Amino acid sequence: MEMEQFYYDNKIVKKFIYATILFGVVGMLVGLTLAVMYLFPNMTDGISWLSYGRLRPLHTNAVIFAFVGNAFFAGLYYSLQRLLKARMFSDFLSNVHFWGWQLIIVAAAITLPLGYTSSKEYAELEWPIDIAIALIWVVMGINMIGTMLRRRERHLYVAIWFYLATFVTVAVLHIFNNIELPVSALKSYSVYAGVQDALVQWWYGHNAVAFFLTTPFLGLMYYFVPKVANRPVYSYRLSIIHFWSLIFIYIWAGPHHLLYSALPNWAQNLGVAFSVMLIAPSWGGMINGLLTLRGAWDKVREEPVLKFFVVAITGYGMATFEGPMLSLKNVNAIAHYTDWIIAHVHVGALAWNGFMSFGIIYWLVPRMTKSKLFSNKLANFHFWIGTLGIILYALPMYVAGFLQASMWKQFNPDGTLTYGNFLETVTQIMPMYWMRAIGGTLYLVGMLVLVYNIIMTVRAGEPVEDELAQAPALQRISTNRLNGEKFHTWLERRPIQLTILATIAILIGGVIQIVPTIMVKSNIPTISSVKPYTPLELEGRDLYIREGCVGCHSQSVRPFRSEVERYGPQSKAGEFVYDHPFLWGSKRTGPDLLRVGGKYNDNWHFNHFWNPQSTSAGSIMPGYKWLFDNEPMDISLTQRKMQAMVSLGVPYTAIEVANAQQTLRTQAIAIEKSLESDPDFVKSYEDSKKKAAAKGEKFTPMNEREIVALIAYIQRLGTDIKSKRNR
Repeated sequence: MEMEQFYYDNKIVKKFIYATILFGVVGMLVGLTLAVMYLFPNMTDGISWLSYGRLRPLHTNAVIFAFVGNAFFAGLYYSLQRLLKARMFSDFLSNVHFWGWQLIIVAAAITLPLGYTSSKEYAELEWPIDIAIALIWVVMGINMIGTMLRRRERHLYVAIWFYLATFVTVAVLHIFNNIELPVSALKSYSVYAGVQDALVQWWYGHNAVAFFLTTPFLGLMYYFVPKVANRPVYSYRLSIIHFWSLIFIYIWAGPHHLLYSALPNWAQNLGVAFSVMLIAPSWGGMINGLLTLRGAWDKVREEPVLKFFVVAITGYGMATFEGPMLSLKNVNAIAHYTDWIIAHVHVGALAWNGFMSFGIIYWLVPRMTKSKLFSNKLANFHFWIGTLGIILYALPMYVAGFLQASMWKQFNPDGTLTYGNFLETVTQIMPMYWMRAIGGTLYLVGMLVLVYNIIMTVRAGEPVEDELAQAPALQRISTNRLNGEKFHTWLERRPIQLTILATIAILIGGVIQIVPTIMVKSNIPTISSVKPYTPLELEGRDLYIREGCVGCHSQSVRPFRSEVERYGPQSKAGEFVYDHPFLWGSKRTGPDLLRVGGKYNDNWHFNHFWNPQSTSAGSIMPGYKWLFDNEPMDISLTQRKMQAMVSLGVPYTAIEVANAQQTLRTQAIAIEKSLESDPDFVKSYEDSKKKAAAKGEKFTPMNEREIVALIAYIQRLGTDIKSKRNR
């Protein structure tokens, strides 16, 4: 059979590896900074773009999409070419993918600290960047499928199935979750509201973990683990069952993030049922990966790459056992909103994604530079210090989570809360936050060791060039199934049909859960007392979103005696019908705010935002001094925001929209007069007027500053529902 010569494109692999390393350091450094902010909350006092609320989404996006994303792309471009015996379909598309993705990352790194965010977890980027992501993702898909169509290998190996499922599912999730109505170049509102927005977001959020952090790395596992161990995959039949059951079941599990919320019970129960079933395919994949190493465990002692892979697969198994367990309602009642969830997420991210990425980098770079790894000892040191870092990170967070849950739910014999002040919990878990910071530091040190090791390896090796290869051309066969050929074997040589079937498998769960929630009105009973936000409250809500307050505060009261006693009546679906986007949150570093309106006066909130420790001793909330700046609040878009809301179904009248700014000023002046009841405020206010006059500066009245709008929004929360607090 005549052999064809061609070249594998290693240069694109090199680019993605270098980007992985760079953004890995950046993302982990930001994460460590955030961990330290829990210990020193005012370390960036007065610097808005370095505040916790704005840096937190930067950390998650940098680690997920920059570090893990680039690692996946590096492994994809290396393995796909070799599995298909073909160069990538288009070098131009490969480079568009690389540079487009890096520009998206840079855009995120600029916009998120500046406060341009949609607030939806793992999907915080604003609409122009969302469009760019979709376009670049399609570029990758065209390049990938185009390569499959000109392959020299008849059957598509299991890793490629996972790559295809990743491509189609992430595209569907990203597009449907990020349907937004733009207000300006960097401001938009989700087209979904309240309960519907929450369901769509966690359909996306859970499956972003599934199809960006899991399925692509399972594909990499199926390629690199057998390659490094020089062993075949343990069971090809198990890999078929693993793939189809995983992608079908995973897509249903999103509602387990919304247990005991205002989401309809039928949707919650569906999420629980499929989450429990998910353990079977997940552990099937873990077993397939670990048993591939049978007969090669002697190599694990010597080969640092295999050490990373073994802990990565074990971490995947632990996280995918814990996930279904956390979806059980009685366990979720304990863990949700606590640091237990933080531990769970980081076991998966640090062990599964991090260690798989490190192993792949350590294996690929020497082969592409035609050299040996500079130092196996340093790689082994990286492995051990990284493993220790994971342990020191995760274990304290588990302890903190249990402590939070037990303290929040504890009652005195007389029926009052034992720890009625939320801060009593915070002060108790501070030692665990110190240990987390130490664990994160060790993990980052390991990453820096990798940087040095790779730099020295590249220096000692040859420049990365395209790699010569040869393979016989693919011979065409009948379009009908071969005699005796099983269906899946036939499917494995049909990339288009495989992609279509995978798309159908992942769409079923989403359609069954989301369509009834949007189309059937009885799922969201309306409440006549719930009214749209006033113009000032709407501006304040946007400031709340800008500052990332949802990262620390929830707005969802669960139907537990402890929560009803602490926060007020449980959440009701009809309360959120005008919330674009929803703001239920996923972590309580501070108390729930759904019914905080009227609990404190305006002066308390004013002082709290200036210096939280002055009103709440021991608070780890940072100050928000830029909200008080002598700059007028930007209300140029207020009417356009209200018009957008009208388009989304919020019942503002034409007169209300036309008089928006006048209404806003009237409410702002009322809050300013309320603040003047405090002599300290009056004195400080008069002093600042005199200072501005002395400097010849324009003085902005308090009623025109951002802090007033944020106070208006906070004071509105929960007041539409009658409770003891606001009667």
